[in-house]
Amino acid sequence: MEQSIKLMVDGKTYELPILVGTEGERAIDISQLRQMTGLITLDPGFANTGSCKSSITFMNGERGILRYRGYPVEELAEHSTFVETAYLLINGELPTRKELTRFSVMLNDHSLVHEDMREFFQNFPRRAHPMGILSSMVNAMRAFYPELPDRTEEEETNVSFARLLSKVRTMAAMSYRISRGHTVVYPRPDLLYAANFLNMMFYSPVRPYEIDPDVVNALNAFWILHADHEQNSSTAAVRLVGSSRVHLYAAISAGICALWGPLHGGANQAVIEMLTAIQANGGDVAPFVARAKDKNDPFRLMGFGHRVYKTYDPRARIMKKVCDRVLNNLKRHDPLLNIAMKLEEVAIKDSYFIDHHLYPNVDFYSGIVLRAMGIPLNMFTVMFAIGRLPGWISQWKESIDDPERKLHRPRQVYVGKNKRNYVPIDGRG
Repeated sequence: MEQSIKLMVDGKTYELPILVGTEGERAIDISQLRQMTGLITLDPGFANTGSCKSSITFMNGERGILRYRGYPVEELAEHSTFVETAYLLINGELPTRKELTRFSVMLNDHSLVHEDMREFFQNFPRRAHPMGILSSMVNAMRAFYPELPDRTEEEETNVSFARLLSKVRTMAAMSYRISRGHTVVYPRPDLLYAANFLNMMFYSPVRPYEIDPDVVNALNAFWILHADHEQNSSTAAVRLVGSSRVHLYAAISAGICALWGPLHGGANQAVIEMLTAIQANGGDVAPFVARAKDKNDPFRLMGFGHRVYKTYDPRARIMKKVCDRVLNNLKRHDPLLNIAMKLEEVAIKDSYFIDHHLYPNVDFYSGIVLRAMGIPLNMFTVMFAIGRLPGWISQWKESIDDPERKLHRPRQVYVGKNKRNYVPIDGRG
C-alpha cells in the first residue's frame, strides 16, 4: 500500500507520496511541491534533504552501519582489496577471478602518465598544495586523453574509469617526488595497485623500497574505508557538476576541490596537527578537553563526532585495529598514538562527549596510520582522494544513467532589499 502525507496550505490539502528504501528509510517526495503549492523547502546544509535515489552505499548513523552494494565495510576491509572494492562500487557486483584479472590489466595498461604532463607538474610552485595540483591535472586529462571515435560510448566510459583510477595514483606519487626534487618513479607491471603506489612514492636508486605486506594491507584497508560514503560534500559536488553534462574529469576535479576542505577530507591532517599541539604542550589532554567542552571557546577536538554517525563510526573501529597492527609489526612507537588513546578514553566515558555523540571517527586513527607509512602530512588528503575515487566514479555513473536525471538547480529564500530605484552617482549622499 502506497504511503503519503497530507499538507495543508491556505486551506487547501495536498497529498505528497512517501518513498520507502530497501532498508526501510522513508522520504517525503517533494518534487512536485512548488508546482502544486508555490512553496519550496528550506534546509541549510541539506541535512534533511535527499538529492537522489541510489543503490551504491547504505549507511545508518544511529546504528553505525556502512555497506557498499550491500556488503558490510568491515568484511570488505578484512578480506577484499581496494581494486576489488573499486570494481564492486563501479559495476555493482564483486568480480569473478577472470573479471578482476581483466580489470587489473586495464589499470596496469593505463598507469603511465603522458610525458607532456610532467612539465605541468614541474611548473607548479614548490609550495603548491598537492590537492590543488591534483585537481588541476585531473581536469587537464581531457586535453591529454580526448575521446577516440573508434570506441563506443560504453568502451570510452570504461577506459576513462580505468584511466582515472590508475593515473591519479601515479600523478599523486609524481607530484610528491617532484616537490621533493626527486626523479619520477614509473609504475611496475609486477606490482599490485597499493604496492605500486608505495614503490612510486618511496623508491630510491640508492635504497630500493622494501614492500612490507602489513603496510600494503593497511593501505588497502585505508582506501577501502574511504571508497564511498553516500551523499557527502565531495560526492554531492561530483553529482552536481556532473548534472550539467560536463565530462567525467571535470566532475571528479570538482570532487577533489570539495574534499580539500578541513571539514571534509582535510580532517585527518587536522587530527595530526592537533595531536602534535597537545604533545608540544606536554602531552596532557585535560586542558584541550576542557576547552572543547567550553561553549564560549571556539576550539574543537578534531576527529570526534560526525555529521551522520550518532554512535561510534564503524570505520574508526577498523582503522584502530589497523593502526595497532601496523605500529606493532613495524615496531614503531608513536607518542601521538598514546595521546590519541587518552583522548579516546575520555570520549567514551565523559558524559559531555556521549550526550553530544562525539565519538572518534575514521580520521582520528587514519592520520596515525598514514604517518606510520611515511606519508607526509600535506599528502594526507590526496590519499583520501585516491580512496574516494571509485565512489565518485560510481556516483557519477549512476547519476548519468538515472532516467529521472535533471540539472541540479537548488532554490533559495530571498531576504535582501526590496525593489529600489537607481540613483545616479552624484545624487548618492
